[in-house]
Amino acid sequence: MSNEDKISNKIDELAGKTKETAGRATDNPDLEAEGKGDQAKSNLKQAGEKVKDAFK
Repeated sequence: MSNEDKISNKIDELAGKTKETAGRATDNPDLEAEGKGDQAKSNLKQAGEKVKDAFK
């Protein structure tokens, strides 16, 4: 996994955590769910990159 991909995925994960926290703080379940979804998507990307690296 390239460093750019790692950084990009980490930024996406942190943005998701921020949305989740903001949703929880403002009692906005939609924003909280969106944040959790962003985190899940980021984690899937990271897993996919790791699989690609394993087959290099």
